[in-house]
Amino acid sequence: MRALRIVHSDRPAGRRLRRRIALRLATVLDTRVERTARRIVAAIRRGGDAALLDAARAHDGCAAASTMADLRLAPLPGDGGWRNVTPAVQDAVELAIENVGHFHRAQLRAAGDGFSVECAGVTLAEVVQPLARVGLYVPGGRASYPSTAIMTAVPAQVAGVSEIVVATPARTYLAQPVLRYTLARLGVDEIWGVGGAHAVAALAYGTESVRRVDAIAGPGNAWVTAAKRQVAGVVAIDGLMGPSEVVIVAGEEADAEWIAADLLAQAEHDPRAAALLVTTSRRLAVRVATAVERQLPALATAETALAALRGYGGALLVADLAAAVALASEIAPEHLQLVGAEVEAAAPRFGCAGAVFVGARTPEVFGDYVAGPSHVLPTCGTARFASGLSVESFRRRTHRIEVHEPAAAERFATAAAALAEAEGLPAHAAAAAARRGGA
Repeated sequence: MRALRIVHSDRPAGRRLRRRIALRLATVLDTRVERTARRIVAAIRRGGDAALLDAARAHDGCAAASTMADLRLAPLPGDGGWRNVTPAVQDAVELAIENVGHFHRAQLRAAGDGFSVECAGVTLAEVVQPLARVGLYVPGGRASYPSTAIMTAVPAQVAGVSEIVVATPARTYLAQPVLRYTLARLGVDEIWGVGGAHAVAALAYGTESVRRVDAIAGPGNAWVTAAKRQVAGVVAIDGLMGPSEVVIVAGEEADAEWIAADLLAQAEHDPRAAALLVTTSRRLAVRVATAVERQLPALATAETALAALRGYGGALLVADLAAAVALASEIAPEHLQLVGAEVEAAAPRFGCAGAVFVGARTPEVFGDYVAGPSHVLPTCGTARFASGLSVESFRRRTHRIEVHEPAAAERFATAAAALAEAEGLPAHAAAAAARRGGA
């Protein structure tokens, strides 16, 4: 059996694969995970520090932690444990911080800082302010993600957030000098060595030691996602992030080796990651499938990648470009790559995706690390209605109304009282009517 199956999108095998892709979020938020996450969140909300310590000892490998001070992480003595961070990696961190900041500063300018309008004795304004304190979740587990620290902290800093707190599994922080270096370079000094649902709960509700935040951002595993669902509304969340995914729409002239490499880069994330080629060319599909077979054995992550390809990967054949556009919109992927002259020319027609990468020289992996836009993006079809992390994720908008002319107050009072009476709310009507004839 090929690692990358080739199926026609409109035949039974293709329809089954499309359905499996569409239902991936349900595999993350299954009832067992939801129930357990609910219990963990409730325990942290009730028990505070003591419950968080219990959870950290049980789930984070912090068996020796006896007080909350043991969960507060800081740079290691001396060189901070960074001696083995090579100059090349340090340069890469600098480039990523520079480009992510450059993009989000431009985003901030485009979003604006509110507005004010005057109309017949009334001033209407929208005031935009940064959130005061945000919690960023940096995953551990299968890999270390200093890139996620950059992709969440920099937009928050550009937005003007004054307090940034990071939660990350302690074992990941202690084992990964690049993560410690990156957090220090970002100036983040409140770091808690907790992960999973209990980290989300502590950030959302607070404990005796961890002050609650206004928003939580950053991807995580099923427990993190389930806990985010539990606390949504108590704090702002960036979204319910499922396993990562890429859809590559390519023409026959595309480089099969590059496309195979891009599919495997996505597949190595998680056994439930989705990596799909969409093409009108069976010849390209066969070349890519052959390239995948050749490249896969050399990967240290081959087992994970193979599981992902067999579960949620494939080359989907479509009749024409219009069918490719429709299929990509149906899937609404986290990442969408467009490769080939005809496909790239049609880029404006591809609307539903967390991020779009145009051209063979623009692989999705550039977006993961250094391109500039945050790599925290909607997954599992939620790009139909959700957007990627941005400076707006860390700002709030307040409406301000000031009636400063008696004539305007009279006009508003008459109209508001009439509507209040019609709705059967006499106290509303009286409060409005009291402003009639005021000086």
